[in-house]
Amino acid sequence: MEILHSAIAILAAILLIIRFKVDPVISLLIACVYLGLATGQGAEGTVTQITTGFGEIMAEVGLLIGFGVLIGALLHSMGTFGDLVDILARRVGKRLPYAMAGTLSTIFPSIYVDVQVVLAAPMAKESAPAVDRRIGLPWLAGAMGIGIFAGYVFVVPGLAAVAVAGLMDVPLGKYLIFGLPIGLATALITTLLFKLLLRRGFWNESTDLDEDGVVEDGVVQDEVEAVPAAEGAARLPLLVRLLPILVPLVLIATAAILGVLEVSNPVLDFLGDANIALFIGLLIAFLMVRRAIGADGVGSVLTAGFHTTGEILLVTGVGGSLGAVIAESGMQDTLKSLFSADANAPVIVSILLAWFIAAVLHFAIGSVSVGAITAAGIIAPVVGSLGVDPVVIALAIASGAMFALHVNSNFFWMFATLLRLSTKGALKTLTLATSLGAVVSLPLVIVASLVT
Repeated sequence: MEILHSAIAILAAILLIIRFKVDPVISLLIACVYLGLATGQGAEGTVTQITTGFGEIMAEVGLLIGFGVLIGALLHSMGTFGDLVDILARRVGKRLPYAMAGTLSTIFPSIYVDVQVVLAAPMAKESAPAVDRRIGLPWLAGAMGIGIFAGYVFVVPGLAAVAVAGLMDVPLGKYLIFGLPIGLATALITTLLFKLLLRRGFWNESTDLDEDGVVEDGVVQDEVEAVPAAEGAARLPLLVRLLPILVPLVLIATAAILGVLEVSNPVLDFLGDANIALFIGLLIAFLMVRRAIGADGVGSVLTAGFHTTGEILLVTGVGGSLGAVIAESGMQDTLKSLFSADANAPVIVSILLAWFIAAVLHFAIGSVSVGAITAAGIIAPVVGSLGVDPVVIALAIASGAMFALHVNSNFFWMFATLLRLSTKGALKTLTLATSLGAVVSLPLVIVASLVT
């Protein structure tokens, strides 16, 4: 019954938001209350899970969201993203979505997904007209989504990749050898398929963009963009203006690589923490803009950034509440009892079973990493009896865990708000792109099973 009630809660939230135009925060809270009471958590237990889930998400990503959005606002005021887009348009042009998907899936998996999206979203909004004035934004959004999560689950040191490999007792080097080409191929193929789908009239600007955003020359404008540019800072070399992004990325990546190598350095561990690294980036951006336009000018930029931050934090936190209520509903135990290992099952059946378990868990729980880790925890004790190389089962779990990232994910709401998409628009981009990626990567995992 937990699966049925979870499905009802999720579908009800989607229906309330899309059909009846109920605010996402209210819709998600209604879903939380229904699911908690329907699965026997009681009034007190339901409230506890709602508040606990909200608090845990805020502890995990609250500062990341705030710092990331403010960095984006300050960088925009310096004209950084516009100049960067001009360069990319000249050198990459309409291939930018492929470049973005490939880069996010192979170079940046060491950076946590929430950090990636808050730093990449402003560039995607700015560069949309250069890619395609009609479908540039949704195509880039889909490329961002699949690029981030293909790297997250397939490429070490992506969090989900490292976790699944560890639980399945697969050496990280072996996982990387198979996961890197699968992750890259998944990102690029999905980006192409997504473009073909958009070309068929799938995107509707009037309903798929956030009604609070303004469409101007094919790109979504928001409140932050109304702030006058910091002309003095804009005259700085582009590489200097990119330091608020580059410095945090280098610090975080260095700490992540050292962690994989099991090398400990207290100073780098501190500076490489995502919260500290982004705060350093924020300080660099703040000093650049303040020097150019003074205290009042930088205050106006930050005020606009704070407005956007509050909106993102609230809906992200409530998304975390729904995930916590679902996790407490007993979903994991229910799924575990539904599946049992069969030592005589063909390899492809074992792969499909692992993929399906991870997909269902992710769809219900709302976290790619938790879905993947939970699936690995269910399958790991019996993987030895399947007659399949554990790396193949681990990759199948990674593939399934990407399926249908939707409204019960805090990332979904960050993604939608940062790109100024409506709920329907986010479902058409992030949800569809990750679902396509899960389907595209499955046959690649089956092919990998033939060479292990």
